[in-house]
Amino acid sequence: MRQMSTPLFSGLLEHARKNPIQFHIPGHKKGMGMHPAFREFIGDNALSIDLINIAPLDDLHHPKAMIKEAQDLAAEAFGADHTFFSVQGTSGAIMAMIMATCNPGDKIIVPRNVHKSVMAAIIFAGATPIFIHPVMDERLGISHGITVKSVQKALQKHPDAAALLVINPTYFGFAGDLREIVRTAHNYEIPVLVDEAHGVHIHFHEDLPISAMQAGADMAATSVHKLGGSLTQTSILNVREGLVDVDRVKTVMSMLTTTSTSYILLASLDMARQHLAMNGRMLTDQAMKMANKARDMINEIPRIHCIGREILGTPATHAMDPTKLLIHVRDLGITGWEVENWLRTKYNIEVEMSDLYNVLCFVTAGDTEESIQTLVNALRELSVEFAHVQAEEKPTISLPSIPILSMTPRDAFYAETEIVPLSESVGRVIAEFIMVYPPGIPIFLPGELISEENIAYIQENIRVGLPVQGPEDESLQTVKVVKRQTAIS
Repeated sequence: MRQMSTPLFSGLLEHARKNPIQFHIPGHKKGMGMHPAFREFIGDNALSIDLINIAPLDDLHHPKAMIKEAQDLAAEAFGADHTFFSVQGTSGAIMAMIMATCNPGDKIIVPRNVHKSVMAAIIFAGATPIFIHPVMDERLGISHGITVKSVQKALQKHPDAAALLVINPTYFGFAGDLREIVRTAHNYEIPVLVDEAHGVHIHFHEDLPISAMQAGADMAATSVHKLGGSLTQTSILNVREGLVDVDRVKTVMSMLTTTSTSYILLASLDMARQHLAMNGRMLTDQAMKMANKARDMINEIPRIHCIGREILGTPATHAMDPTKLLIHVRDLGITGWEVENWLRTKYNIEVEMSDLYNVLCFVTAGDTEESIQTLVNALRELSVEFAHVQAEEKPTISLPSIPILSMTPRDAFYAETEIVPLSESVGRVIAEFIMVYPPGIPIFLPGELISEENIAYIQENIRVGLPVQGPEDESLQTVKVVKRQTAIS
């Protein structure tokens, strides 16, 4: 019953009840020094625990009391040897994983569809990325994970890699065979880092993809705020001893973390951990039942399809999280972006994401039968309203070749640059990010060599109306490249 304990939140409440006279930051002093309207809206309870690392409250950078106890309980709940709280979001935890395992010049094997925080960390660390293409679903226009076979191939070519990073599950809720991927990497004594941003709940239900810690991974950046009930910006970093230097992880986490840590955010992590440990299976079961009911009803609507277990069985779709409602609208003759705007305007519904073909909705225990029914009713009306629209054959989403990496992303990012016309950039080293969404996989990353094939890919995607993201010149007439050095005569 240790998991019933909430040392951090309980300690904050005890401190607030003492009502000490504060001569420390934050300067609002329990709300008395802030705008009265904001104070009234936020409330005295929240403001009373908006505190900093004074002696009675422990210190996230050197935890020895209530924060240490809260982190130890989280490690126990998630099956980790150590757990570190992050108030820098999952992005901060992902950066810490990479920067704790990679030195300048080290190789790290990563999927091409990684979150931008991964590339940021690679730039900061001075590492060299070795990319694996994820498996593409051309009809849905989305990318899945990487396969055991592709990991094995990458490791055979780069047995000296410092780490392997895996996404589990993907944004859309699909997972590869993580246990086998971990086993394969460990045969080379290479640590496995997991971006578990969308999988905090999977650890607590046997019918969901296995979690990073259950699969034997070495580190996992696990977002608690996304689907675990804590406040926005809160995450945890789970660590297993062995292939990872835990002391280095601590050091890097501290380097990346503000010294003015929010105790409201930390307390929400403590309480979310308790709720998941005690009630996680029940909460997840509740969400799964609502999501599956919604999926069944949506799949009765003409020309709309909500993706389900029929997609499983490939090397990249080993398991799925049914609480992610991936609603495919290609046959309606309109885009996912148009559906998102329609739902907002007509029903005051906000979705998680939309793209050319799909709308993505997350279902949690925070939903109700009423909210689910409202979504279904909206989609029924949508289908009727656009019944007259003739579905056109939309472009098939394909992947461009991965360009040659000419210099490390860090060297390219910090290099002297110049702007050149895209049409004249073949053979130059790009110094910015360019991607097309969907599928959201980078066409170019800093340090890569621009090829005619990839320029043609960009131009074709622009022609069919897919948005290009990342470059400073949004029209993509020009690109930023590394400046060529001329000899001094």
